[in-house]
Amino acid sequence: MAATNQLVQQAKLVVGLVFLQSGYAGMSMIAVFALHQGMSHYILVSYRMLIASAIIVPFAIVLDRKSRPNMTFSILAKTMLLSLLDPVLDQNLYYMGMKYTTATFTSAMCNMIPAFAFLMAWIFRLEKVDIRRINCQAKVLGTILTVGGAMLMSVTKGPALNLPWARPGDRHPSQSDTIGNKQDFVMGTLMITAACFCWSCFMILQAYTLKSYPAALSLTAMICIWGMVEGTLLAFAIEWGDNTVWSIHLDAKLLASLYGGIQSGLAYFVMGVVIKARGPVFYSAFNPLCTVIIAILSSIVMAEEMYLGRVIGASVIFGGLYMVLWGKSKDQALSPSDRVMETTNNQEIASVNENLVASNHEIVSLYP
Repeated sequence: MAATNQLVQQAKLVVGLVFLQSGYAGMSMIAVFALHQGMSHYILVSYRMLIASAIIVPFAIVLDRKSRPNMTFSILAKTMLLSLLDPVLDQNLYYMGMKYTTATFTSAMCNMIPAFAFLMAWIFRLEKVDIRRINCQAKVLGTILTVGGAMLMSVTKGPALNLPWARPGDRHPSQSDTIGNKQDFVMGTLMITAACFCWSCFMILQAYTLKSYPAALSLTAMICIWGMVEGTLLAFAIEWGDNTVWSIHLDAKLLASLYGGIQSGLAYFVMGVVIKARGPVFYSAFNPLCTVIIAILSSIVMAEEMYLGRVIGASVIFGGLYMVLWGKSKDQALSPSDRVMETTNNQEIASVNENLVASNHEIVSLYP
């Protein structure tokens, strides 16, 4: 019964993460259109957090009113730092890198996050790594495969797959048609790398914060509120003197703000639940799925051609993801009740050994 419940809980987490990565992919597609219409990414981040706060805060007030821990200065400082790492730094660096490169390249580069998260979780002892154990070997190899598969998707084409919905004549203009010089591309790559590092730091700090403040919904609300405040201050500082950048109409800018706000609020909450239950490595292992989904959406929406190299890369990603999930499942193969039982048995065995030793001493004392 316990094994069945554990399987059901893991299935819920997996389904939630698949939907979450689909939401990230949709946001990337919508953000491309909004940024092409001249929307400032600083403004986009501010509006996203404003809408996310308006959605999440009422639920946090009502649902966590009896279970919310007391606020301390340490928790407040951590939430402010969390919101600075993401959305303020991570999202702005992400969009700046996208401006200098392409949406597909940006998504592929973000698959460095599992590697960053795994290394940092190992350093901060949030992840068990015993290279002698087969499940730890699977986690390491699976992480390498997910990152390698994503890189394979971005650098390898191969023959084109003539899909019926991806006709070259219907192809939309993309950022790859307007990329600047090589220096801009390198600058964009560095910005995306910095964004991945900030996102990985966010996940590690969130895991630590949830240990002392386990109310995931309230923590999400505070991240959104501080993200709105910090993001708005940064937007005012950068866009000072140009009030027109704040105006939006019934266009892609409004859609990006609404969609991004809803997606951000749900994403932070789901992330907190998953990291609290299975750790940051389990969460980050699903990140390459976003690259696969973006490639499929680009083929359908933007009529971009699909290549055999991308299909092979996607297959490698799914193989690596399965290995990580298998390795993580073996980490929790021993339930808490089993650990208690094992501890009790060990204590009983130790007690018996002590009694035997005492009996031997008494027998020896009878025969001088």
